[in-house]
Amino acid sequence: MPDSKKPTLLLIDGHSLAFRAFYALPVDSFVTRDGQHTNAIHGFLSMLNLLLQNERPTHLAVAFDKSRVSFRTAEYPEYKGTRGETPPEFKGQIPLLQEALAAMNIPTLEVDNYEADDIIATLATKGAADGFQVLVTSGDRDTIQLVNDDIILLYPNARGVSELKRYDRDAVVEKYGIEPEQYPEIAALVGETSDNLIGIEKVGEKTAVKWIQQYGSLDNLLAHADEITGVVGGYLRDQQDRAIRNRKLNRLVTDMELEYAPADLARKPMNVEAVTELFGRLQFKALLERLLKIEGVTDEAKLTSGGATASELPPVQTPAGVDLEAWLDKHSDGGTAPLGVRVALLNGTVDGVGIAGESDSAWVPWGDAVLEAWLAGSSPKHVYDAKRQGKALAAAGVELGGVDLDPALQAWLLRPSQKSETLASLVYYYLGENLPQPDPNQLVPETEALSPASEAWFVRRLAVELAGRLDPGSLRVLHDIEVPLGPVLARMEVQGITVSATVLSGLNERLGTQVADIAARAYAEIGREVNLGSPKQLQEVLFDQLGMPKTRSNKTGFSTDAQSLQDLQDLHPHPFLELLLQHRDATKIKQIVETLQKGLGPDGRVHTNYEQTGSATGRLASNDPNLQNIPIKTEVGREVRTAFVPGEGFDTLLTADYSQIEMRIMAHLSEDAGLIEAFNSGEDLHRFVGARVFGVDPADVTPTMRTKVKAMSYGLAYGLSPFGLSKQLRIDVSEAKELIADYLARFGGVRDYLRGVVEQARIDGYTTTLFGRRRPFGDLTSTNRTLRENAERQALNSPIQGSAADVIKIAMLGIDADIRERGLASRMLLQVHDELVLEVVAAEVDEVTAIVTDRMAHAADLSVPLDVQVGSGPNWDAAAH
Repeated sequence: MPDSKKPTLLLIDGHSLAFRAFYALPVDSFVTRDGQHTNAIHGFLSMLNLLLQNERPTHLAVAFDKSRVSFRTAEYPEYKGTRGETPPEFKGQIPLLQEALAAMNIPTLEVDNYEADDIIATLATKGAADGFQVLVTSGDRDTIQLVNDDIILLYPNARGVSELKRYDRDAVVEKYGIEPEQYPEIAALVGETSDNLIGIEKVGEKTAVKWIQQYGSLDNLLAHADEITGVVGGYLRDQQDRAIRNRKLNRLVTDMELEYAPADLARKPMNVEAVTELFGRLQFKALLERLLKIEGVTDEAKLTSGGATASELPPVQTPAGVDLEAWLDKHSDGGTAPLGVRVALLNGTVDGVGIAGESDSAWVPWGDAVLEAWLAGSSPKHVYDAKRQGKALAAAGVELGGVDLDPALQAWLLRPSQKSETLASLVYYYLGENLPQPDPNQLVPETEALSPASEAWFVRRLAVELAGRLDPGSLRVLHDIEVPLGPVLARMEVQGITVSATVLSGLNERLGTQVADIAARAYAEIGREVNLGSPKQLQEVLFDQLGMPKTRSNKTGFSTDAQSLQDLQDLHPHPFLELLLQHRDATKIKQIVETLQKGLGPDGRVHTNYEQTGSATGRLASNDPNLQNIPIKTEVGREVRTAFVPGEGFDTLLTADYSQIEMRIMAHLSEDAGLIEAFNSGEDLHRFVGARVFGVDPADVTPTMRTKVKAMSYGLAYGLSPFGLSKQLRIDVSEAKELIADYLARFGGVRDYLRGVVEQARIDGYTTTLFGRRRPFGDLTSTNRTLRENAERQALNSPIQGSAADVIKIAMLGIDADIRERGLASRMLLQVHDELVLEVVAAEVDEVTAIVTDRMAHAADLSVPLDVQVGSGPNWDAAAH
């Protein structure tokens, strides 16, 4: 921490930190309702908040580059010449950041012909001379030269700006082996890629440090250049002009004439009104609250400003009976105009319902017959999180009908990569208004929550706003798939699935013994006990005690995740590693069993929760507990499935899943004649493809050939590289390249489709499923290679996986409708990606099988058949097919 006896001057490199924040935070997650990207601003201000809170500076300034032109480019036109164009998403963020700093009364400086580092160097040098403890925050390594007893550098780590490494003189010496003022000599010799400063050939950091340690300075080294032997000595003598030029350019200016002296930079109170207005425009609600609290602003009006106040809300009426009937008829225009609905719960049961029209709202306590009839009727309703609200009403004996729009689903369809959001956050983001939120940590909250009636008013307004933002395809997905699916999922959640407590108990006991036995054998291999779940202890055992090759590095050392350890075992087998992997597998299954035991309800059934908005592709997620993560390819995983059995009154479980649905959708989308022929002929897909790729008859395709082709077929749809394929199949990269080339040469439609889908997404900014579901990909045009390539891989598969998700949802809607329409007792219980599980009474097995097969096979009209495999049995495993 700074010397508390001295005033503290904090100097920040604005462009440097803003660029780091831009690349650290996802672009698409920080966009205002007007389309302005704000990730750089948000990241910078978040970092600034932490600095203000932790360092408590008495004086503060932020320096910016005026332009890319400076005295350095005049000296060397190629200076920073390799830097690309400014990303379009970054444009406009610096002026807004400067506006935010102005509102916070933080001085900003920029000077023609100089860089921000020069401004900082001048202020830091003067500040240290004037008795300040100086903190420099920059991501430019040139600022290392400023560090001394009075100047400390706070340098962001590779992950962005949230963590700052503190460099005092001792830290610089420890990391680089030289004094801070000598660092530019090292950079002059090695060069700086980011500044396009080319160093001496064959000279790396270790060599440069050794030379500077020996000779003390670049000038002295060059004076003794003849003493440096070998090839590198020749390069030094021949290319010394590079080092001289680099040292001239990386020397920071410390004597500029500036409009501010350090003493002029004393912190001033922020302009709360201006900050509140701007942060409201940028939609930085949480950030605003944190900043205001740091500044000591506790006025509740300031903390929640920018939104609708109580006086702006429509009055809440309490009609009942005949009056309610008249109110509903009036505000729904005779039952044709949608009303907002918000169900209120008290101790888990329905307490009443808020209803709102365009300009009026009503609160109706539970128990009104008119209300119940209207809720169950077909009058259009806008309901936030309709599945959960519908479940609450169903528990009270009313089935919610007429749901027209659901803002939770609408917002997800607009921004599918966003995590599930609350009603308050969506209102703030899309309407720019605040919903008062009581502090959950206060026994008697100072802020009173909105009434359900007022919330219903916001729900209706939000639904209308979001409907106007959705494209026609997304609206079709909303109305034809997602909204109707809510009640189906709610029924599945309420019904749950019976799980045998006896089977789970026996399995858990046996797994406990197995885990302990494997651990004991692992300890024997290394001669001591360790925590097999501790990465730190495993690193010490594997890489120090056993001397095994290092895996990929991470922030705690070297990776000990499952894939890294499996790779290590494949290449460098060891008994301890084999036992460690077995221990992990057994422990994972044991944890799944224990989760199921905890999830068993009084009815002997496990009730999962299906999250409709849980993935960007449209696939459902299962949680509390997750019933989609139970292994099927291992013996013990299948044993867990034997615990899932029909409930009382039912005779069998029926399972149905799609065979190779993603490859069938690939065939349809790519229009590849070869793949279409394979599926339409009924030939084994991977044997058929293998025959084409390897140039042999189908009967001569070996199991190894089939495995390679299967891995490649699925991998290509996920952007699998030759390196990834070689790693997966344990073959040379050259062989993997040849396999992929042969595959794409023989299946040209696939090749053209895979090339075209990403390029089209780059043009459109999104991908689309067969049914119109969109997934935006802003990072496809990112200048950050990692972000761009990750977006390319996701864009490659998103239309395929998203279409598969849509297909099974459509099938579920049809199956549920048929079962209910025919009054069958059998019912659908689980969806596990491409598989459905139903419990069936004996007399209905044939009829339900026919329904399921028909609805799944005809859920989409493809150029190849949708193959459905159905099985039944006394438990989930036995029902497999």
